Amino acid sequence: MTPPKELRVDLIVGARPNFVKIAPIVRALRARGTFAPRLIHTGQHYDFLMDRVFFDELRIPAPDVNLKIGSGPASEQVAKIMLALHPLFVEDRPRLLIVVGDVNSTVAAALTACYLRIPIAHVEAGLRSFDREMPEENNRVVVDQLSDLHFVTEQQGEANLIAERIAPERIKFVGNVMIDTLYDALPRAIPAAETLAGLNATPAFHAAAAQKGYGFVTLHRPSNVDDPAKLAALIEALSAVSERLPLVFAVHPRTRANIEKAGLAAKFATPNLAACEPLAYLASLGLMRDAKVVVTDSGGMQEETTALGVPCITVRDNTERPITIEEGTNTLIGADPARILPIVEDILGAGGKRGRKPALWDGKAAERIAAEVEAFLRARG
Repeated sequence: MTPPKELRVDLIVGARPNFVKIAPIVRALRARGTFAPRLIHTGQHYDFLMDRVFFDELRIPAPDVNLKIGSGPASEQVAKIMLALHPLFVEDRPRLLIVVGDVNSTVAAALTACYLRIPIAHVEAGLRSFDREMPEENNRVVVDQLSDLHFVTEQQGEANLIAERIAPERIKFVGNVMIDTLYDALPRAIPAAETLAGLNATPAFHAAAAQKGYGFVTLHRPSNVDDPAKLAALIEALSAVSERLPLVFAVHPRTRANIEKAGLAAKFATPNLAACEPLAYLASLGLMRDAKVVVTDSGGMQEETTALGVPCITVRDNTERPITIEEGTNTLIGADPARILPIVEDILGAGGKRGRKPALWDGKAAERIAAEVEAFLRARG
């Protein structure tokens, strides 16, 4: 039986972080039997390894709509998404729009819904790095000001929203949907040994990894990879770390292009540093789970490593996820790559930073979100 149309909601995805967050929400909405969710994919990411494979692995139903926007400058991308969403919302108006995270698709959808007076629920509301040089920070601030429901992952998010004059009754502390997905996928994670065996790596790498274990690296933020001097310093630091601990580096397309453009490929060719293409979620999860350390600038991986109890080194000046530092396994090192090796040495010697699982990171955040959304819509009549 089709759920009543008054509980129709639209959900927006567009980039890898969205896929990981939306999967448990779609399942939780459908499980209640009172929603008719419509999944809209903007097409912000269109590379197979950063898009369609996530739908398969995370058991997300095929999107009801794919806008196929593609890449481009941020302002152009946002404008294209808004132009495509407007007639869609007018023709078949949802009772609520659910957006997740802070990518361009998120802010574009929220703006469109706001102009059409469609209520908005923001998942991962209130996260702040307080660095307005980050496009994601601007997206977060804008979306939170437009939203009617704010689902926060940590209590600091609630404090941030109240400081920005968001009414407390609109803020719901529900936990972290990223962790819902992680716990759901862990039994299906591809064993690290299988992924390592498939790498195009040197015999020296495989021998060292078998003896010492390995570290897992992802870096993609413009602040790290767009400046040739910074990128060169990072590669040199990772090369030094790899002499102590073999590293698997899943290289984002942006990072690979900048390495080639800056002529850094030779520095990148270190025997104990195995570079590979971006990994699908289940392979990435398997590598994270068994890694000695993760080196990243990804927000999501800061959370995932905290949930897994794996030491994480974040190469950024700030983070919008302070709970991963205060309670979790994350260490923020700023922009100095030379700090990576001493922390790795501490991890290999003394075990590194110990953490605990934050409150409500229990795999049930999406269920709480679905209950709050139903209550919100029922109250509106």
